[in-house]
Amino acid sequence: MRVLVIGAGAREHALLLALRNDPEVKELAIAPGNAGTAAIADQYDVDITSGDAVAALARKIEADLVVIGPEVPLVVGVADAVRAVGIACFGPTKEAARVEGSKSFAKDVMAAAGVRTATSEIIDNPGRLDAALDRFGPDAGNAAWVVKDDGLAAGKGVVVTADRDAARAHAASLLDAGHPVLLESFLDGPEVSLFCVVDGETVVPLLAAQDFKRVGDGDTGPNTGGMGAYAPLPWLPDDVVRQIVGEIVKPVAAELVKRGSPFSGLLYAGLAITSQGPAVVEFNCRFGDPETQSVLALLDSPLGQLLYAAATGHLAEHPPLRWRDGAAVTVVLAAENYPGRPRVGDVIAGADTEGVLHAGTARRDDGAVVSSGGRVLSVVGTGPDLAAAREDAYRRISAIKLPGSHFRSDIALAAAEGRISLPTG
Repeated sequence: MRVLVIGAGAREHALLLALRNDPEVKELAIAPGNAGTAAIADQYDVDITSGDAVAALARKIEADLVVIGPEVPLVVGVADAVRAVGIACFGPTKEAARVEGSKSFAKDVMAAAGVRTATSEIIDNPGRLDAALDRFGPDAGNAAWVVKDDGLAAGKGVVVTADRDAARAHAASLLDAGHPVLLESFLDGPEVSLFCVVDGETVVPLLAAQDFKRVGDGDTGPNTGGMGAYAPLPWLPDDVVRQIVGEIVKPVAAELVKRGSPFSGLLYAGLAITSQGPAVVEFNCRFGDPETQSVLALLDSPLGQLLYAAATGHLAEHPPLRWRDGAAVTVVLAAENYPGRPRVGDVIAGADTEGVLHAGTARRDDGAVVSSGGRVLSVVGTGPDLAAAREDAYRRISAIKLPGSHFRSDIALAAAEGRISLPTG
């Protein structure tokens, strides 16, 4: 099987590494890739938001399967273009990808499916903003305002704050840019990322993970695309995962089938485990980054065969998944000034080693690996438990040198120390 992966981040690097371990996968290609993926896959420079360009590349290299990593190509319909030329594609149609591309669409689907989520309101007129903020503030029983960009925002379009002025400023900036604003009630409880491979109404969950969106230790500072993640979650009982699949993911998948836009690919449920049970924070239409780096580090089943089964409508026939014992922790090394405009072009030392996945990297003409984006590397540690996996990850990251770079020192720390518990109602 020849597999073409679309994307350029550490998520795609992790996908390639897992695909390489599948005995059925004989050739790997990636577009556009980065300095790290170049060592394990043929690289092609194409516009990954162009369905015609991606489909043409897939035909040129005679790919048997295309795996689309990022959300933007999916939301604009690249998977549809690949399927139109007769090539299997792991990734939802443009219509089904609206579960991530439009938060208001996702809310409508959840309401129809009877899925628990935060109460919400769409604001598209600045004149309605202040009254709406009043309905979602402390007087309405919320501990904080939750203000979201209704469209794609690369993980940075959300502000959760107890400061009304900050909430209003973020909402106003979105409206000024022509973006509708979604206000939501605040959901208490720890957050969970559950990835599910979906083929119509067939749902196969992967390991639950937890990511860290804020840039600083202790969940301080602005939101990012993700500063780290870990799996599995020792504090999350198996019956809660089964509840999430049965009461949330399967009903949403069934509702999309009912609407004539069945989901085929990776449906990512971002959840809060509240005192009343699991509730949806958001849905994404693809593998999450950086959770993928931790989850795939523990997958023992052949990834290519799993994704191909889903892409060709045979997921129900796939054998149960196998997982390695232990835990995996991913720590993101970010460039100076990230999540603002990152400093780029600095030489990275120590990045070409096991457990280091490339994201914002490029290779100069002289052979040096340099930074080229905000999240530069994902460093993955594994071990028999979270404490050992944390030690492995931080040992690896301490050997990497990048001027001005920064990373969180507390990824998975609370879980490793047993300080996370589920709220009781």
